[in-house]
Amino acid sequence: MRQITIRVPGKQQPAGSKRIVTNRSTGRAYVVDANPKSRDWKTTVAQCASDAWNGEPLMTGAIRLAIVLCVARPRAHYGANGSLKLSAPTYPTTRPDLTKLVRAIEDALTGVIWRDDAQVVIQNVRKIYDEYFHTEITIVEMSE
Repeated sequence: MRQITIRVPGKQQPAGSKRIVTNRSTGRAYVVDANPKSRDWKTTVAQCASDAWNGEPLMTGAIRLAIVLCVARPRAHYGANGSLKLSAPTYPTTRPDLTKLVRAIEDALTGVIWRDDAQVVIQNVRKIYDEYFHTEITIVEMSE
């Protein structure tokens, strides 16, 4: 059973909605992510994963995936004295939604940690407040 934990700094970007773009000169159509920022986020995730994985062979078995998306609290959640307001929400319920955030991470890890994101058979995903934006990803290749 192989396992890896990856820490990715930075603000998470969703992937999900796609659109078809046609190259005017060639007439060829291709699919692009509707969020232009998702490409840089996926690259960051893939680079952090590659650095942590250190050239190990791709996982080929069933995978358990745990993701904690840490979101920076807005300043409005704090009072003048710097303490958290009683009215501040416990969880970040604003966009982007978990499904699209997970999709970006799974896309980024394909070909870096695992062969195909269809190998993910168990997911545990949370979005929480923290001091700054970052993501903790734990991947376990389960034994058959």
